[in-house]
Amino acid sequence: MKLSKFKFNLPPELLAERPSPERDEARLLVLHKNTGEIEHRLFKDIIEYFDEGDLMIMNDTKVFPARLYGNKEKTGAKIEVFLLRELNRESFLWDVLVDPARKIRIGNKLYFGDDDLVAEVIDNTTSRGRTLRFLFDGSYEEFKAITQRLGETPIPKYINRPVEPEDAERYQTVYAENEGAVAAPTAGLHFSKHLMKRLEIKGINFAFVTLHVGLGSFRTVEVEDLTKHKMDSEEAHVGEKACEIVNATKRNRKRICAVGTTSMRAIETSVSTDGFLKPYDGWTNKFIFPPYDFSIANCMITNFHTPESTLLMMTAAFGGYDNVMKAYKEAIKEKYRFFTYGDAMLII
Repeated sequence: MKLSKFKFNLPPELLAERPSPERDEARLLVLHKNTGEIEHRLFKDIIEYFDEGDLMIMNDTKVFPARLYGNKEKTGAKIEVFLLRELNRESFLWDVLVDPARKIRIGNKLYFGDDDLVAEVIDNTTSRGRTLRFLFDGSYEEFKAITQRLGETPIPKYINRPVEPEDAERYQTVYAENEGAVAAPTAGLHFSKHLMKRLEIKGINFAFVTLHVGLGSFRTVEVEDLTKHKMDSEEAHVGEKACEIVNATKRNRKRICAVGTTSMRAIETSVSTDGFLKPYDGWTNKFIFPPYDFSIANCMITNFHTPESTLLMMTAAFGGYDNVMKAYKEAIKEKYRFFTYGDAMLII
């Protein structure tokens, strides 16, 4: 499959700047993958497609305020630092992205807040990537408290407005538990506590896995031959309890729905040769694109993704390339909202 197959014209006004007023009242496009039939619903109607004993697999990662603004020593130039990954907790060592990168060299010191936090650049990783050591004497808890206070909710750059207080809540799922993501698992943003209660009352089960979303999912694919694209690694955890719930549901031949591409990547990373889920604790750089045989989930909830993105490629692998591209054409015609704060799609 070639990169150019995933090109389409997305009107810029369809990129959602803000979430829908209510989480579960975003629009929902339902794609029946066996027939290609398309329905237009609201997200809260999703309950009608599931029965007692069916299962939803959700990513319970929690977004932390990863975007910091600091000043360079001597010049005082304003620098944006995006915390990507903690490398060493004891040494306060982090992988980060810096902007503007051309001004930041090894040995530079950066100051944050009223000099509450100071970091030294100790290595270059990529063109915009750096390794920082925070020069901090306190405990890890104190360090985290300062970054929570100084950091900003890392809403994507395409959102052309300042971060608002509402983003701290809305750029987080209601079931977020394990901190470590720098981007939200967006399909899960549509679940309200009320909808989850209604699903639970109907007898639908939940299994939680963790995949700490990095920026790799959004990295541009720069090769026409998709087999040559390398995904960035992301940390994933699939526990015993999730495996038990998933495997029992599979044996009972009930519906198993992966909520989002991140949940799907976590379970496809941790599947055993016999097609059942096994515990996993580590990193994954799994890249799923057509054609691909999925082992666990038989339906999927996902947002509408941007052209040529790895997220669209996985969606097309699951729903069928022709089906999904036709559904996207319909979504654009019907003015569905795309990307992070956009509408949702159920492939069933």
